[in-house]
Amino acid sequence: MGAIRAVIFDVDGTLVDSNDQHARAWVEALAEYGYKVPVEQVRPLIGMGGDKVLPILTGLSAAEPKGKRIAERRDAIFADKYLPQVRPLPGARDLLLGLKGDGLKLAVASSSAKGLLKRLLNIVGAPDVFEKTASGDDAEDSKPDPDIVHAALESLQGPPDAVAMIGDTPYDVEAARRAKVRPIAFRSGGWKDEDLKGAIEIYDGPLDLLQHLDESAIAPAAFQTSGVRRARG
Repeated sequence: MGAIRAVIFDVDGTLVDSNDQHARAWVEALAEYGYKVPVEQVRPLIGMGGDKVLPILTGLSAAEPKGKRIAERRDAIFADKYLPQVRPLPGARDLLLGLKGDGLKLAVASSSAKGLLKRLLNIVGAPDVFEKTASGDDAEDSKPDPDIVHAALESLQGPPDAVAMIGDTPYDVEAARRAKVRPIAFRSGGWKDEDLKGAIEIYDGPLDLLQHLDESAIAPAAFQTSGVRRARG
């Protein structure tokens, strides 16, 4: 394999610490509509879009009126109550600026809606480094389907095998592999290494990757090897 020339980032759990808040917003919205779902049942689903989460938890389609109302209410609860609590993960801004400075093209592939995604990237503190910010509005099906990754790839003007995708869930890894880009995983979303199998490298989070950047798959002109390389830490 050749060198990585572009990187696609997930956002929630990858650049910002928000997965628990997303889960709690789902629990509260569902409860308002009569669905008593424990947060422990919701938390492992974070990383999928609402089009996947809602049917699993309720049997409702996100396209039918009640499903749409629940999803909209979840978005409102998250934005109003939980978004102010969200903080960037350590090293996130410096990692983005460092990769951009190394000449890599950067893009985003997130299941969040466009308006929310913009606010999340403002929290990271580097909203202007991306060639493309592909949101849930740009894809028919959310992760682990590869639609959002394909939308991000359109702006990068290179072969998929010269692109890495960094995410924090098994859904990111699967979406990357189905889009034929190279997945790198972070543990910052709360998943164990065995859950992230298929990733070519696994790091604790943005800071860990930043500290080991020169030995990573996305180092300039890095030689790509097969198998999973696990960072220290």
